Amino acid sequence: MTVSFVIPPDHPSLAGHFPGRPIVPGVLLLDQVAQAARAAFGLGPPAGLPRAKFAAPVLPGEEVRIALDRRGEARIAFTLTVGERVVASGDMAFAS
Repeated sequence: MTVSFVIPPDHPSLAGHFPGRPIVPGVLLLDQVAQAARAAFGLGPPAGLPRAKFAAPVLPGEEVRIALDRRGEARIAFTLTVGERVVASGDMAFAS
């Protein structure tokens, strides 16, 4: 399953992250993953992040694609890309 999103340049989380050269905070990327997984698979709230790797920064206004793979009852694997560039990947666990 794949979904896309864009964090606009005026998003409130960008004001201090980082002045003069804003990048999208990793926690905001993970929140988008959790929301997409919950909507796609009917999962409970996030319960853990067994593995996460942030490979490259995401800039405001860039389109981010989330690819999700279900890994059992309450776990997903995710990959975030901007164009052909992988920006983050990992596994997320959810409450039953």
